Amino acid sequence: MKHLAAYLLLGLGGNTSPSAEDVKGVLSSVGIDADEERLEKLIKELEGKDIQELIKEGSGKLASVPSGGGGGGAAAPAAAAGGEAAAAPEKPAEKEPEPEDSDEDMGLGLFD
Repeated sequence: MKHLAAYLLLGLGGNTSPSAEDVKGVLSSVGIDADEERLEKLIKELEGKDIQELIKEGSGKLASVPSGGGGGGAAAPAAAAGGEAAAAPEKPAEKEPEPEDSDEDMGLGLFD
């Protein structure tokens, strides 16, 4: 991912076909070491291709991926019929009263 990000930054900067050395330069400028194997694979895959066209194609593919809500959680399994006793109902936790805010100890009032 870091190699691709550096490649895209170079493209935004006007370099239409960044080399492996160009990408290494961007990564090293922020203290990141390049992975030679991955970088060479990336350069080979993107060689001669228009980045803007690849982004358009990728966006079209992502549009078809469902990304809606995950729906509700799974329902609890039903109790087996006959034989098993029902679990004791849980009683709700007792609520502690909330402490009242007091500004008496500060000596300041809002409308004094």
